[in-house]
Amino acid sequence: MQTLLLPTRRVAAATPRTRIIVADLGERAFAFQAGQAVFAGLADGTVRRPYSIACSPQQARQEKAIELLVQVDDVASPDPHLELAEAGTLLRIEGPFGSFGLPSPLVERRLLLVAGGTGIAPLRSIIWDTLEREPEVAVTLIYSARAPEEFAFLEELGSLDSAHRIELVLTVTRPSATTWTGSRGRIDQALMTATLKTAETRCLLCGPSGFVADVTALLAEAGVSRDRIVTETYAA
Repeated sequence: MQTLLLPTRRVAAATPRTRIIVADLGERAFAFQAGQAVFAGLADGTVRRPYSIACSPQQARQEKAIELLVQVDDVASPDPHLELAEAGTLLRIEGPFGSFGLPSPLVERRLLLVAGGTGIAPLRSIIWDTLEREPEVAVTLIYSARAPEEFAFLEELGSLDSAHRIELVLTVTRPSATTWTGSRGRIDQALMTATLKTAETRCLLCGPSGFVADVTALLAEAGVSRDRIVTETYAA
């Protein structure tokens, strides 16, 4: 693993509870695989936490930066953390690490990606990496969030869907979204059956542990073999 001190290029709101932090690589080389993560924290702080890299390796090389999707409502933080980052803040980045991602070569010609909350971060990296390297692979994303405003990267994902580069399925799990016209409720067998085109699909799931366990069971019930299901979990 590398240890880098990187300046923050910019911080942007992704949702009411998350921020996109762009760490400037400059001319530094930082090789990673789509789906991998880093430990990150303020350079002068003591807290380091794992965050999936939200951009593809190609985007990182082109932009000379890496993107992190960071939740900023953690009031139990024992030390000031990335919620204090702003343009120019020096970050300590350690990594990459992790094996979440696609095998090489990829045998399946269809991908189903299922994200819960900030679990969209590594899946966004994988989406762009697949579109850039294997555009003939069909990509479907099911993205679940508590409310419509909790979908990160929504405009970007919607544009990819409109351009028929991916198929995007959104579902909101809390009933307070009175103006929401899309799917509601947790991902269930009906939604899975309607979305999964064939059991010969490579499936990647990322979200809280209970969410991932539930979706794994739905995929198994739909006939997807366990060796085609790859999971990543985080503490809710």
